[in-house]
Amino acid sequence: MEFLYLLESIRNPVCDAIVGILTYLGDEIAFLATALVVFWCFSKHRGYYLMSVGFCGVIVNQTLKLIFRIPRPWVLDPEFNAVESAKPAATGYSFPSGHTQNAACTFGGLARGAKKTWARIVLVAIVVLVAFSRMYLGVHTPKDVIVSLIIGAVLVFALYPLFEYAKKNEKVYYIIFGSFFLITLAYLAFTQIYPNFVELEAEHVGSAVKNAATILGAVSGILISFPIERKFVKFDEKATLLGQIVKVAVGLVLVLAIKEGLKVLFGGSDEMLVLRAVRYCAIVVFSACVYPLTFKYFAKIGKKA
Repeated sequence: MEFLYLLESIRNPVCDAIVGILTYLGDEIAFLATALVVFWCFSKHRGYYLMSVGFCGVIVNQTLKLIFRIPRPWVLDPEFNAVESAKPAATGYSFPSGHTQNAACTFGGLARGAKKTWARIVLVAIVVLVAFSRMYLGVHTPKDVIVSLIIGAVLVFALYPLFEYAKKNEKVYYIIFGSFFLITLAYLAFTQIYPNFVELEAEHVGSAVKNAATILGAVSGILISFPIERKFVKFDEKATLLGQIVKVAVGLVLVLAIKEGLKVLFGGSDEMLVLRAVRYCAIVVFSACVYPLTFKYFAKIGKKA
């Protein structure tokens, strides 16, 4: 807590605002947007890799949160004050840091495949800045972020060779995605059984189960869309710079509309877990198989006649 008190002593409104924006690079939306941009515009293979690292990271992170059940810093020490604007998004247990791990998996995964040294440095710097932002805002301790960085690094380096091997043998993709599906089912079972043996608040149990349904739906979407895209869609990631910008802008708006539109249709905050899984499955299938059918038109934007 000493380090958090030191950061608290140097806070000011300008830095609070800047760091508050920076920390969103570790948010779920930032992960989803980054993975889709890579998938649509640069490499389908790298997109699947980033999604897989991120999904595994969420399962590991949420499992550890339930096992250790460490409260947030301001709960551990009532004398400590976190930045108020950061508290609403800091739900659930503190250890390990979900935002830090999302950043480590997303930008660390990009750094692992980057060819240029400067790009690796920039991407790693983003991870470090997100980790720092969680401590500056007072929503995580150094232990929370350090463990998350380690977990993210392990997943990034452990899964990379598997996906590189999958380039040579397509069956490996199915083994990887099938394994993720079974792991997610195991995590879902864990969220149903584990709370019966420990004292967990309903809020934390509900959050864990929602995350399990989210990942189960997303992984199911990959299992459905992967063979369809490989055999029938076969979209080309290439386009002019203007075409890529328009493609990404339109695609992200559509994905967000589906995400929020289906949420409202399925009951909003009272959405059933099975419908939550269906919603995220639909998002992945749309992103991987349906929307790419339009890419040939975006590829023409900005080309000379």
